[in-house]
Amino acid sequence: MGRVKGFNPSFGPETAQNYDNSPRGDEDDTVRFLAAFGKSALEFAVGTGRIALPLAQAGVAVDGIELSPHMVARMREKPGGDDIPVTMGDMSQTGTGRTYDLVYLVYNTITNLLTQDDQVRCFENAARHLTPDGVFVVECGLPSWVARPRHQFIDVEAVEVDHVRLDVNRFDPSTQILDENHVRISADGIRFGPIKTRQAYPSEFDLMARIAGLRLRERRGGWNGEPFVADSRRHVSVYERAA
Repeated sequence: MGRVKGFNPSFGPETAQNYDNSPRGDEDDTVRFLAAFGKSALEFAVGTGRIALPLAQAGVAVDGIELSPHMVARMREKPGGDDIPVTMGDMSQTGTGRTYDLVYLVYNTITNLLTQDDQVRCFENAARHLTPDGVFVVECGLPSWVARPRHQFIDVEAVEVDHVRLDVNRFDPSTQILDENHVRISADGIRFGPIKTRQAYPSEFDLMARIAGLRLRERRGGWNGEPFVADSRRHVSVYERAA
């Protein structure tokens, strides 16, 4: 199977400008869950500050690591955006030189690392940034594409009078890579939003954690403490030091 040709994995200026136009609606729940883990936090892939800014307003001192200067520039435009220290670089390798009560990685962002080795390095980098009692929180959706016919499919995200939005996908089970393109068709033209991710099940993340010297403390099916069960569509996993 081919790949999305010409895809740039960084989040460029157009993505940064439009990133906050479609909030998921569970941001308050996310912040409430994360704020319970201490007074200092590091967000991997801090982006436009969608979580970092309200978490800081809740009294947590938040730092960030981010690869895209465009996403950080968008955060700087927001109230309080200049107050979040950001270290530019790859979240699987870049360090801040500090340790934190909480390191967190939300909204499927760990899947932006396209190899198992990079995802393991991300866990190792999180472990390096934790205080002795600190935790690493990972939120990620559960892969379901392997069961789709021919491992490819189109989902309809919206059908409106003036536009439609389609989610076009192709999954390669040999590499666990999902090529995805969010397509918006309207009278103004066609807009593409391509993204490439590496999907993994929670059990694989648990093994990554063990390699990094961490262990699973708890796993939930959502930010409100929902139990993680067979029909859960995502997991919120909390890891702590193994020793």
